[in-house]
Amino acid sequence: MQRNQEPVTVDRVVATHRARRQEIRKRLGEFDEVWRKGSDARLWEELVYCIFTAGASARMGLDSVDAVRSLLLDGEAKAMTKALKKAGAHRFPVARPRYIVVTRDYFRAHFGMALRKHLREFSDPFERRDWLAQEKQVKGLGYKEASHFLRNVGVKGHAILDKHVMRCLAEVGVVDSPKPPQTRKKYLEVEQELIRFAKDIRVDFDELDLVLWSMKTGEILK
Repeated sequence: MQRNQEPVTVDRVVATHRARRQEIRKRLGEFDEVWRKGSDARLWEELVYCIFTAGASARMGLDSVDAVRSLLLDGEAKAMTKALKKAGAHRFPVARPRYIVVTRDYFRAHFGMALRKHLREFSDPFERRDWLAQEKQVKGLGYKEASHFLRNVGVKGHAILDKHVMRCLAEVGVVDSPKPPQTRKKYLEVEQELIRFAKDIRVDFDELDLVLWSMKTGEILK
């Protein structure tokens, strides 16, 4: 599906969901599979993808992970930078590897990279996301990418309020501004508005995120 520059309407959202529902559910099923069967290394790779995606794009995140995959568990930041530059994969080839190494060192020191076990220790899903977004040694996430990571490893119920989704919400009148929320309070407020919108149009909340994203990008990635 190609990008559509027409303004988003409720009717178009519902129609897009109907047209892409099976594809979207298949993708969400793949995310669920990561949570059920994926190794801690796989979860770590998904978190690295989200570090790369922040301030960039989903496609750039995928290309960057491909470029440094062999370095994810033990590689140094300089080696990652070299690989990213060679592949021309990322706009921040120096800063992002530093984020990855700091985060990896923190995970290794505090829970031996047993990421799934640690994530499951949280009984409150909002506390889990708060930890990812607010822990100073987890670099480069924030609420949008923390939500993105959790969704990509099969944890449902979090909105990924990136520029594409926010533009859609502004165009249908759910929010006043397409600017992504910059604080926890605002993020939670917009997330609740999205939950209400999903209920109003009778589209599953987790499916709706991918519907809106695909309406602006023309594709369903992750």
